[in-house]
Amino acid sequence: MVAMSSTAASLYDRVRRVIPPIEWPAFSDDIDAILALKRERNAVILAHNYQTPEIFHCVADIVGDSLALARKAMTVDADVIVLAGVHFMAETAKLLNPDKTVLIPDMEAGCSLADSVTAEDVRLMRQRYPGVPIVTYVNTSAAVKAESDICCTSGNALAVVESLGAPRVIMLPDEYLAKNIAARTEVEIIAWKGHCEVHERFTAADIRELREAHSGVTVLAHPECPPEVVAEADFAGSTAAMSDYVGRHKPARVVLMTECSMSDNVAVEHPEVEFIRPCNLCPHMKRITLANIRSALKHNRHVVTIDESVALRARLAVERMLAV
Repeated sequence: MVAMSSTAASLYDRVRRVIPPIEWPAFSDDIDAILALKRERNAVILAHNYQTPEIFHCVADIVGDSLALARKAMTVDADVIVLAGVHFMAETAKLLNPDKTVLIPDMEAGCSLADSVTAEDVRLMRQRYPGVPIVTYVNTSAAVKAESDICCTSGNALAVVESLGAPRVIMLPDEYLAKNIAARTEVEIIAWKGHCEVHERFTAADIRELREAHSGVTVLAHPECPPEVVAEADFAGSTAAMSDYVGRHKPARVVLMTECSMSDNVAVEHPEVEFIRPCNLCPHMKRITLANIRSALKHNRHVVTIDESVALRARLAVERMLAV
């Protein structure tokens, strides 16, 4: 391996179980530059759990699921926020930090769920179901959030739905998340037909095959998976809840039915656990790289902006969620 700075060396010690030595030289120069640019610009990097380990463990300041990032974004003491994730997450960070510069390294880092519903769709649902409150998943555009009553994440969806005190609610846009929450509450849930292109590909048969191939494996599933997948799993929860489960229970062998970088990131913290990796990649998350994070900080690209008339209403929906 080529010589590296002491900082790069210490960071590599952290991720050596999930990044082969031959790959590290391709990352270390960008990492050193990003760390310097963060100091120069008083910037922080927020990284979602689906980011690759060299981003998640080596340059990010705040990591977590979409709920954790939303909460922690409110307390950031920085002039610049770089969102290592997808566009709706960057918009949420901007909603909660209107006076800060928020950057997303690649404007094409989108989301199949966010693309599945528009603000006009939400307005039409209000017409069809007058008086029924609308819960919008954070995996949506600011324009969609602005048309909703309250937002939710996979981690707090049940609490948000039941906080409304309504006999039925509309839940957009993830059909499977809505159905999985409906199975746990007395509230009638009217679902939309949006799906996550990563989680919809998992099947109950996949889990049965994994159990046959890997004796004693513990299966954790994300609630964006189809209900039959959740039913076959040992536990279902947000990415944060899955990570917490591994930390609490220390299963000898585990499989996470979610985006596959998640397994690498949790594995760094739990070397005693064997991770079986059914690899479904999110092509949008993988648009974020060390190179374009470095470019974002160096050239101030790409600045996230939201029309203020939209931002005011969308911010209210997010703040209502955070208050639950």
